[in-house]
Amino acid sequence: MSSELMIRAEGLRRAFKAGKEVIEAVRDVSFDVAAGELVALLGPNGAGKSTTLRMLTTLLPPTSGSVHIAGHDAAREPGRVREAIGYVGQKGASGENHRIREELITQGRCYGLRTRDAGRRADEVLGVLGIGHLASRAPGTLSGGQRRRVDIALGLIHNPRVLFLDEPSTGLDPHSRAALWEQIQLLRREYGITILLTTHYLDEADDMAERIVIVDQGEVIANGTSDTLKADLAGDRIHLTTGSAEDAHSAAGLVRQLAGVAEVALDGQVVSVRIADADAALPALLRRLDHESIPVIRASVHRPSLDDVFLNLTGRRLEVTGDATDITKPSTNGQIGATHALPDT
Repeated sequence: MSSELMIRAEGLRRAFKAGKEVIEAVRDVSFDVAAGELVALLGPNGAGKSTTLRMLTTLLPPTSGSVHIAGHDAAREPGRVREAIGYVGQKGASGENHRIREELITQGRCYGLRTRDAGRRADEVLGVLGIGHLASRAPGTLSGGQRRRVDIALGLIHNPRVLFLDEPSTGLDPHSRAALWEQIQLLRREYGITILLTTHYLDEADDMAERIVIVDQGEVIANGTSDTLKADLAGDRIHLTTGSAEDAHSAAGLVRQLAGVAEVALDGQVVSVRIADADAALPALLRRLDHESIPVIRASVHRPSLDDVFLNLTGRRLEVTGDATDITKPSTNGQIGATHALPDT
């Protein structure tokens, strides 16, 4: 990864008219992506992720703000931007009537490649993606995971410097998802390509992305590595089970006096502590409670997830249910309340 910026979004805003009402799908989005970096853009349905991707890929002009891709201004040089990018949308890009290799060659010709060069490039991309044996097949005969790899091949045929992936693994079974991600990582090793992706699978973002940008209600609310976001915005949790509710109350009072404690919660005999570094804090915490003759029956450490980060930032959890993403709000009594699936924008 180099210091060269391949994506720069500054103050992006996009408003739509719905009758007499103006709806701001994107209010203020700014972030950079360096050459060779893989960045995940996260947020609930309706947060503005897909609208942002459409503006970055010249498919939708911003109401205000600017986009630069590979050094080109998207408003003044849309053709140069399109030459530099590959875009894989949520819906399949391949048709039903052409063989896979033929369609790739046609796509390459649309980008100005000679037929022979397009054929060589098609064979190369199919091989890297592990689907060379499918070259003579029609898209309608392929599995979901195979079709997604064909979609990615179509986005790569002209050897772009930047690849945009809009929920590439949604709807795939776990085995197909894992296989797809192996191929995406291979692409990075082979070509050093810069990737910006959206996904509702937080484990993908956690495992694959070098940096995560979280958007909510059309604005960037967090930007950093997974580890940094979890440490700064969620924190580790220590759960202490004491001998009685009275002991738990006494333990909570002592814990609140310790440095680095961000939050203490009580639930019967259990004390939950949010703290930056649980591994370092737990021994000292147990020694302090033992010195005060407060018995601890059980102690455990919980590492935060990206969903914990999202909950801490917005008060909501981002949960995937089937092909949809649900935004689950805690009710006032601490139980999970109603679940609402929101349309994406």
